[in-house]
Amino acid sequence: MSLDNLRRKINRIDYGILKLLQERTELALRTKKFKEAIHDREREAQILEQLKKYSSILNLIQGDFVEKLFTEIIRENRKFQEKKKSLIGFQGEHGAFGEVAARYYDSDLVTIPCSEFVDVFEAVEREYMDFGVVPVENSLGGAVTQVNELLIKTNLKVAAAVKLRINHCLLALPESDYRELRVVYSHPQALSQCRNFLNRNNLETRPFYDTAGAAQMLAREKPKMAATIASKLCAELYNLEIIKENIEDNPSNFTRFFILAREEKKVPANRCSIVFSTPHKAGTLFSVLRIFAEADINLTRIESLPFRDDPGHYVFFLDFQCEDVQNSIEDILEKVKQKIKIFKYLGCYQEEVFQ
Repeated sequence: MSLDNLRRKINRIDYGILKLLQERTELALRTKKFKEAIHDREREAQILEQLKKYSSILNLIQGDFVEKLFTEIIRENRKFQEKKKSLIGFQGEHGAFGEVAARYYDSDLVTIPCSEFVDVFEAVEREYMDFGVVPVENSLGGAVTQVNELLIKTNLKVAAAVKLRINHCLLALPESDYRELRVVYSHPQALSQCRNFLNRNNLETRPFYDTAGAAQMLAREKPKMAATIASKLCAELYNLEIIKENIEDNPSNFTRFFILAREEKKVPANRCSIVFSTPHKAGTLFSVLRIFAEADINLTRIESLPFRDDPGHYVFFLDFQCEDVQNSIEDILEKVKQKIKIFKYLGCYQEEVFQ
C-alpha cells in the first residue's frame, strides 16, 4: 500500500461524504412538505443525542466533534428549507438525461431522483414535488410508451417542454488506462445508439437498468477494465473521466421532455398538446385533422397508442404550433371536441431546443 493509494482512497471517501450530504439535504427538503414548522428543536436534539451515543463506539470520532459537525449540517439543511426551493422529480439516478433536461429548464430547481415514471407523476399529483420531468418521445426510438400511457390518465398539465440533444459519453475511472477497457455498461437503448463506436473498439456490452445508474455503479464498485456510456453530467457527479464525447451513431438523437405541473403555466406559448380518442367510424380522424388544416395550423406530432380502457380503440397524441393562433385556440379545440369521443387538454406551453 503506497501513499498515492491511500490518498486515492481518502479522495473517494471525501467524494462519498459530499454525495451523502447532498442526499441528506434532498431528503430534508422533501420533509418540508410534511410538516408545518421548519425548525423542530426536539427532533434535532434527538438526532444529536443518538449520533453522540453511536460515536462512543467509534474510538476515533469524539462526541463533541460529532455534535459540532451535525449541528452545522442541520443548520445548513434548515437554510435550504427556508429558501423555499421548488423540487422537480425525474426518473433514474442523478446524472440521468431527465435531470439534464430539468437543469436546462430551470437551474434553480432542486432535482430529486425517482425510481419509476409513475413515481414522478404521483409525487407531483400529491404535492410532494412542485414539478416533474418525463421523456415523451425520442427521435430514434419513438414514443416512450409508459409515459404516454400515464399522460392519458393524469390530471397534471404540461408547463413546458425541453427538446434535448442526447450526447453520449464514454466514461471510465480516473485511474483507468483507456487501452485496457474491455466492457461497457449502460442502458440497452444507449448501447444500441452507440453500436458503431462499440464495434469499432471491440468493446463488450453489458446492459444496465439506467445510464446514470451504470455510472454510479462504476464509481462505487470499480470493476476492472470497465467503462460506461452516460451523460457528461455523470462524469462530474461521480468523478469519472470522459474518454470520448459524442459517441452516438446518429448526431440527430433528440429526446423531448415534458415538464409537468399541477396547473398550466400562463406564459407565451409556441406548442399545445391534446389527447383524444375518436369514434370507431371511417373518416373521423381525418375530420379532426382537417380542422387544423383549415386553420393553417402546423401539426408537430401525431402518435397513437392502443386504449387499454377500451380494447380495439386508439388514443391519439397531437401537438401543434400555436404562436399565431393563441387567441383562437379555444374555438379550435371546441370544434375538435364535437368530432371526438374522449378529449384531454394537456396545455399550451413554451418548448425550447438545447443542442
